[in-house]
Amino acid sequence: MELNQTARVLISLAVALFAAFCLSRVTKRVRLPNVTGYILAGILIGPHCLKAIDEAAVESMSFITDAALAFIAFGVGKYFKWETLKSGGIRIVILTFMEALAAAAAVTGTMLLVGLPLDFALLLGAIASATAPASTLMTIRQYKAKGHFVDTVLQVVALDDAVALIAFSVCAAIAGAAAGGGVEARDVLLPLAYNLAAIVVGALLALVLQWLMRRVFSNYNRLILVVTMLMALAGACAAVDISPLLACMVFGALHANLSRGQTLFKKVERFTPPVLTLFFVLSGMRLDLSMLASVGAAGVAYFVARIAGKCLGARAGAALVRETPEVRNCLGLALIPQAGVSIGLAALAERMLAPELGALLSTIILSSAVLYELVGPACARLSLRLAGAIPREHAPDPVAECTR
Repeated sequence: MELNQTARVLISLAVALFAAFCLSRVTKRVRLPNVTGYILAGILIGPHCLKAIDEAAVESMSFITDAALAFIAFGVGKYFKWETLKSGGIRIVILTFMEALAAAAAVTGTMLLVGLPLDFALLLGAIASATAPASTLMTIRQYKAKGHFVDTVLQVVALDDAVALIAFSVCAAIAGAAAGGGVEARDVLLPLAYNLAAIVVGALLALVLQWLMRRVFSNYNRLILVVTMLMALAGACAAVDISPLLACMVFGALHANLSRGQTLFKKVERFTPPVLTLFFVLSGMRLDLSMLASVGAAGVAYFVARIAGKCLGARAGAALVRETPEVRNCLGLALIPQAGVSIGLAALAERMLAPELGALLSTIILSSAVLYELVGPACARLSLRLAGAIPREHAPDPVAECTR
């Protein structure tokens, strides 16, 4: 009997969640974060391995990515309270620009050394500046990490997308000139305009939510309101093909500053674990293992150069703003994951390049994004342990401090 579309999607969701549960039990035994288990589960049951879930089902669940990114960005917004920004805003901006642009420069230079064209190297370098907050945030939640280091990490990864958009716009213009003007201004300016409009809408929704919270006192109804607004904002962003990260982050940041302690962040966090779990399982499903052989030296060079750039840039930026030794020595390890915005920018860059170069760029980003998501959680956990940000009950074994 052939299943209808509804049955296929529901059964696929059940299989994905159960596989994530099983694999997370395995990774927990070897002291790896749950996120790593979720991604491995996706690879295992996906259309490129055991084929328990086919490509059509994966595509039908793609909306989960936008929903998860909306919840993630909203949660990150709580770390942008005015008091925090006023005391360390410039510090965070300098740190973010240093680590992001160092990664972009490292990747661009490496691609040129490999022998790839300037336009390709510039666009890939700009995409390299982005960091995905999802796996880092999930790792922080799992181990209940807290403190100055955690606040710094979350603020930096939240600003990364803004820096990546700016870097990509500049590099696209330079790449267009280098290629003979093949890029139209609207291809670069239109996404920026859409992002700016989405940010304004996110800010307005935060004001509306604050007004409604004065009239709605049930926690249940307040949760419905905030989820409704997040889904509407994510849907509007999807309609114009942009990431919901910036808009939802602004929504969360304004809510954190306007609510005066009556925030909805903890209630939303209790609602989101299955959505975030599915997000990582889907990331694993999308990795076509056969693609890894096609990227060759360029893919390996990109993978290594971006990590080196992030680590060196974070260290230099932390030294410049006289950050603590924990931030200076450990921040780079927490900035390795990459997905979401980078995949969206890769789709735009593919249209700007020659067909063969565009396909190569997309393959590099898609395959490396999943690999980064595999090693990223373990690196994030290591950075939290070395920085002393994980409470003692979640880190029973002795940990050497970064300063030693």
